[in-house]
Amino acid sequence: MNKCWMLLIGLCIVFGTSASADTQPDDARRAKALLERAVEHYREEGDRALAAFSRQGVFLEEDLYVFVVDGEGVMLASSGPSHALIGRNIKPLLDDRLKRDFETVLSESEEGIREGEYRWVNRSTGRVERKKAFYQRVGDHILAVGYYLGRPGEAEAKALLERVTEDLKENRHKTLNAINWLDPRYIQDELYAFVIDLQSNQFLAHGYDLNLIGKDFVSLKDRTGKPIGQDMLDLVDDQPEAQYAYQWRNPVTRKYETKQAYLHREDDLLIVVGHYSNLDSASASQPK
Repeated sequence: MNKCWMLLIGLCIVFGTSASADTQPDDARRAKALLERAVEHYREEGDRALAAFSRQGVFLEEDLYVFVVDGEGVMLASSGPSHALIGRNIKPLLDDRLKRDFETVLSESEEGIREGEYRWVNRSTGRVERKKAFYQRVGDHILAVGYYLGRPGEAEAKALLERVTEDLKENRHKTLNAINWLDPRYIQDELYAFVIDLQSNQFLAHGYDLNLIGKDFVSLKDRTGKPIGQDMLDLVDDQPEAQYAYQWRNPVTRKYETKQAYLHREDDLLIVVGHYSNLDSASASQPK
């Protein structure tokens, strides 16, 4: 098995994670088309094509660009932010988990187009964001094109809330265990669910911080001292659904950000899923 698969993009591609709906189909179409064009050009020109991939030209389309890695893990070409890595071995950028993922997932020898997700700095926002890459092996080289997926928002959060609610109705015990085992069906990048027992007011499940399981929800406060546990319980006391904004640590960026949470009361359970946003941190809770 060619080592170039295991060394492809030391840019943190993550395989085996839960797949999210592609909310940018036009970007996906453009990225795939650019890769197909680059592969055709490389097959015609060989390594002479690397120069074209490394300059501002026909293989740079706004925020889309081609990059190439060889079988030893060396970046050979890029007209994007990774241009500075040309000539460098990116193998040291791979952590142990990624190495295992490459060995497991990229063990086939076919040269068709594959895809995966990774995180990279978006120059337009200055943030590390999710990116989806289409890539193809040609000989001992890998050609790839990626595009930014953006952060999960209201639609994704509500969809996850609905999925968790339905699964809890079908099999409560199994679903709670799955959330606590960090099952990828209930995690979407920075989105996750947590479930509260309304009789004991304790955490039954949490898709990120397992230390909270069994802890008292009423006394929970955010970094500003806001009594978020009691506030959420008050909101669903007389209505089945509500929204609530508070400050919480984003498990992906590791920074405290404003989280817009969607609450749903189902029998004796409170189910919550929220997305991180740029709302003002002083945003007040508001019913749906």
